[in-house]
Amino acid sequence: MALYAIGDLHLSLSADKSMEVFGSAWEGYVDRIGESLSALTAEDVLVLAGDTSWGMSLEEAEADFKFLDQFPCKKYLVKGNHDYWWTTAAKLHRFFDEKGIHTLDILHNSCVFYGDYAVCGTRGWFLEEDAHNVKVLNREVGRLEASLKAAGERPILCFLHYPPIYQGYECPEILETLEKYRVSLCCYGHLHGHAIRRRLEGRRGETEFSLISADYLGFVPKKICD
Repeated sequence: MALYAIGDLHLSLSADKSMEVFGSAWEGYVDRIGESLSALTAEDVLVLAGDTSWGMSLEEAEADFKFLDQFPCKKYLVKGNHDYWWTTAAKLHRFFDEKGIHTLDILHNSCVFYGDYAVCGTRGWFLEEDAHNVKVLNREVGRLEASLKAAGERPILCFLHYPPIYQGYECPEILETLEKYRVSLCCYGHLHGHAIRRRLEGRRGETEFSLISADYLGFVPKKICD
């Protein structure tokens, strides 16, 4: 039994948008994902940190969800910037129930417990200089805080899609929230290809930061804890 995490699978079994066009690092990536997930058991838990499917709707993402559902581990989905299929929690749960998808759930404005840990997460955001993005950032900070508050006194493992910090950029609002709640670990995705070189990993204050985008991990989920 262990907790794992990986982001940015970018599955496209029915969306016809294979990531293989982005070079050799993505060659055969769906098969590689399947091989790595087949090593996990029903006792394991996997956090998928955003950009799980290229599907533009739940119907278009269904094949990707069923691909993931064939592997018995429990999976929690965090929203990514390319998860256009994302809708309300009620609609997602109803869709999963109707389609017989039993191993997928969402981690969004919420918290789940794994052993002694609280597992929290949200999409996060990049702040750019316009009012719309300020509004989105404030909403994401609120969602993150709601998730972290639900942790109570447990040590917190936090999963974001957007990196709150990398070379040449940081999001003070997100970082301050992580510090306020003394988050032990923050894993993030979103960075691919040449952008991976801009990652910042390691400890900042009380929080350990780690990049978990799929191409960085070689499409093998990172073990977080037993």
